[in-house]
Formats: sequence, structure tokens, C-alpha cells
Amino acid sequence: MNYHHAFHAGNHADVLKHIVQLALLDSFKRKDSPFFVLDTHGGAGRYLLASEESRKTLEAEDGVMRLMAQPTLPAVVERYLKAVQADNPVGAMVSYPGSPLLSAQAMREQDRMAVCELQDAEAASLKALFAHDSRVAVLHADGYAQNKALLPPKANGVKIGRGLVLIDPPYEGQEAEYQRILASVSEILGRWPQASFAIWFPIKQRRTILHFLRKACALPVKSVLTVELLVRPDDSPLRLNGSGMLLLNPPWQFDQVLAPAMPALKQHLGEAGATTRLQWLKQAE
Repeated sequence: MNYHHAFHAGNHADVLKHIVQLALLDSFKRKDSPFFVLDTHGGAGRYLLASEESRKTLEAEDGVMRLMAQPTLPAVVERYLKAVQADNPVGAMVSYPGSPLLSAQAMREQDRMAVCELQDAEAASLKALFAHDSRVAVLHADGYAQNKALLPPKANGVKIGRGLVLIDPPYEGQEAEYQRILASVSEILGRWPQASFAIWFPIKQRRTILHFLRKACALPVKSVLTVELLVRPDDSPLRLNGSGMLLLNPPWQFDQVLAPAMPALKQHLGEAGATTRLQWLKQAE
């Protein structure tokens, strides 16, 4: 793989993804029973905003930094910004936490997480980051291939019923990636049917993802919600015009949790022609 997330850390896609991720984990914490997180493509876990990669693209400047500059934002967005700030010195933005670090911050003592990463350097960074956190297992492995070993999840020999599967692959082979995602989700549901899923997807031209969304709705899940932010019109296949999170088996009325964030993201991160979408594609009867 040639993809390195350090070029894109803190951009508009990360903002959307991590707002949704933290809101999902907060919903799990309303009950005392433990939850489990499987992060199939963990990345490095933390990204320095002064790194050569980050300075080359400056994508965080048009993403998280724009939100940091706002005096007030909806509570679901403020919660995300506080989590990002918690990984930085007071009053400064030095680094951006990736999804595994944000999950670990949100977890309680009884919760557990497994993070997979195939690239050598990123996997080494993850292992160093969580070396002293007994709640987190880091696997230098293909996240799609670990379902049998990790699921159904257990803590101290006891099965964990609830949890989140976060799938955020690099999409270097886009159509092939969608097929791998669908196959993996189907396998996971066979081993852990009560799992919730948050699947990030890029949007260059939206019509190209419609087949994937239809296929996802045919999976044996009770509900499907799509959350999308296009920061500009989807009229060019050559750049990332937006992204979405496809949520399978999300909490009841989860759209109402996210709804206040959507106009704020459009206003502060969008260019002319920006749009958002928050829509149930399938709902439990």
C-alpha cells in the first residue's frame, strides 16, 4: 500500500468520521456493561501536524482547525473537539489523534479494543502508543482477516455482547475495497450479529457509491444510516469532494444525535456548493 494518512490527518473527512465515532461510543457508555471496538485499519494512532506530510497538504487547516476557531458549536461537535484537544497541550494543536486513540480515550476500564494495521511503521507506532494499555490489543495484520481470531469478543473469558466495528480502509483499489468490506461485514455478522458498524467511504462522484450502499442494505442488519459531508460539488473524480459514514445497526434515533452537527459542518468546512446528507436507508420495523 502507498497510502499514508499523515498527509490527511485532521481534514474534513477525519472530522466527520471522528464526530460519528465518538457519538457512537458515547451511546454505548449509557449502559454499564462492557463494549468492544474492532478497528480494522488503525493507522499510526497519532499524527504530528508539524510533520513534513501534514505541512505538505495543510489539510488540517481546512478541517479541524476551522472548527477550533469557532466560539460555539453544537454539543456533538464540541465533544469531538475536546477529545482532540485532550491529546494536545493547553491552547495549542501539536498533534491529531487517530481513531484508535480517540476510542481508547472514550473507553472505560471494562471496555476492550483490538486494532489492526498492515503497514509496518504504522503498526509499530500503534504498539508503542498502547504498550501500557491492557485494554487494547494491537495486531500487525490485515484487519479483514482477523474476524475468526477476534470474534465474538471476550474479556477475561466472558463474551462481550455490544460493540463497534470501525472500517476505514485506504481505498486504493476502490471497487475491490467495497467488495472486501461487504464480505467482511457479512462474516462478522455471522460471528457477532449484534455488532454495530461504522464504515468510512470517500466521495469523489457520489453516483459511484450507490451500488455499494444498495448492497449494504441487503445485509442482514436491522437498520442502515448514511451520514455524508460534501465540502464541494461532486463534479470531479480527481479529488476528495467529500466523504461519508455508513452505519449498520446504529443506536435507535442516532440520526437525532448527529443532526445538529450537519449544518455546522457545511457552514464551517464547506465551499460553494457544499451539501450534507443524513438519511436512513433501512429502518427496523
